[in-house]
Amino acid sequence: MYELSHPGTSLKGHIELTGSKSIANRALIIRALTDGDFPIHRLAAADDTVRLEKLLASEDEVLDAGPAGTTFRFLTGYLSRRPGHQVLTGSQRMKERPIGILVEALRELGADIEYTENEGYPPLRIGQSALDQTSELTIAADTSSQYISSLLMLAPTLPKGLRLSLEGNIVSVPYIKMTLSLMAYFGVESRWEGQTIIVEPQAYQAREFTVEADWSAASYYYGIAALAPEADLQIDGLFAESVQGDSVVAELYERFGVRTTFNDAGLQIVKPADAAVPPLFEQDFVDCPDIAQTLMATCAGLGVQALYSGLQTLFIKETDRVKAMQTELGKLGIALYKIPAHMSGAAEGQQYFGQEGKADFSASGTPVFMTYHDHRMAMALAPLALLHPVRIENPEVVGKSYPDFYTDFGKLGFRTEAL
Repeated sequence: MYELSHPGTSLKGHIELTGSKSIANRALIIRALTDGDFPIHRLAAADDTVRLEKLLASEDEVLDAGPAGTTFRFLTGYLSRRPGHQVLTGSQRMKERPIGILVEALRELGADIEYTENEGYPPLRIGQSALDQTSELTIAADTSSQYISSLLMLAPTLPKGLRLSLEGNIVSVPYIKMTLSLMAYFGVESRWEGQTIIVEPQAYQAREFTVEADWSAASYYYGIAALAPEADLQIDGLFAESVQGDSVVAELYERFGVRTTFNDAGLQIVKPADAAVPPLFEQDFVDCPDIAQTLMATCAGLGVQALYSGLQTLFIKETDRVKAMQTELGKLGIALYKIPAHMSGAAEGQQYFGQEGKADFSASGTPVFMTYHDHRMAMALAPLALLHPVRIENPEVVGKSYPDFYTDFGKLGFRTEAL
């Protein structure tokens, strides 16, 4: 357990962020599907990326993705093209996360995939196949974008390419666009026709590549800036023109008086002493679910009433992130609750959540936050240490995406004590 604290003074500092896990993992899969090697610079130090790189190089029959969802889903597609048979497994939580939609889509293409334990869930036994039974697939548009990206990255290597139709309301569009953008960088053309993405058979071209820093990691610095009396932070490695959907975080925090200015190294985050706090924060996170917890913690610390939608993909992450935030913020007297559909006027399948209250540390003393084996729980709640010391159980979970998290927070005056 770690106890985090901060003297509460104005924030000033300089952080160089690690590369984006989402971008790095896509680049690694594309490189594995490319004839000829190429260098990838600023490869993410995240555990998920390190694990994916090792598994792609491994000749073992059993490949363990651990808790890495992106790694598991991308490998499910890739291993269908790899010679031999491999068993792809993961952590206990991974074995509880559904994979059936992706497996059924790959089977339609002709993939040789079997469940070794429970139907619809990892582990999987995957053999090489031609994937030539069809060139047209339909998949639920509100499913994980990682399923869709896994299929899209395979698409140009298929004998007849792929026409992938997305049925229903598309979630996490920026992650799909990120995949297509990276594919385009490596020479693969694609096009949209309505809700169908078309990729003709073609070859990836080997090109030197530099990974942009992770905007979801940057969100935690926006969170502490919003909570601080004043802030002036330089964050290196981010691009003004980004393929990451989480780059919207800069726009969202403008509502809290936090301003962003891009420069040659990255960006500068400034919050003046007279920044106003909004009475209400309302946001649809369907295109940027990974920063929802950060904003929840910010609203809790500032006492901002909030209304959230687009949280559906959070229920099947490393944990049920909405339920976990309900529990942990509840320790500070914050109410995070589902609004009944008949009261919200939500469209069919859409859910709204309300949040009320301001973090109260007087009753609980030093709160102990559980992390639920979820890196984002630890990092989203850590900025609250600016207001009052907090304790974080199993703090090492941050290694999944941001192993230098506590070291970098230390550069801004946060103190980390192991208990």
